[in-house]
Amino acid sequence: MNKPLTRERAGSWSWIFQAFTGVLLLILLGLHMVAQHFIVKGGLRTSADVVTYISNPIIFVLEVLFLIVVTWHALLGVRAILFDLGLQPATERRVTVMLTVIGVAAVGYGVWLSATLVARGVS
Repeated sequence: MNKPLTRERAGSWSWIFQAFTGVLLLILLGLHMVAQHFIVKGGLRTSADVVTYISNPIIFVLEVLFLIVVTWHALLGVRAILFDLGLQPATERRVTVMLTVIGVAAVGYGVWLSATLVARGVS
């Protein structure tokens, strides 16, 4: 009873993921803003405060999750805009692969950078 994944069904799933990541983004952005800006005296943390804050494993996971969701949401949006141009199926596949590589690289770099900052700040 499973239907094959057609271009129309794939487009529907992309829209669903875009909406889902949008909701997650609002939640994570709210948490980030409250934790980083609203509960801090003066509204901003110093760089040393940020390193101390992000050294908390729960906060680190939340910030990495925020990075993943914002990257995924943004690249799905770019993909949707490019697909609206009426690309050929082969070109759509190449665009999808290219955006996936960019997303993985961006998230990988962000996680590496965050972990490096924490490691240097803790020692």
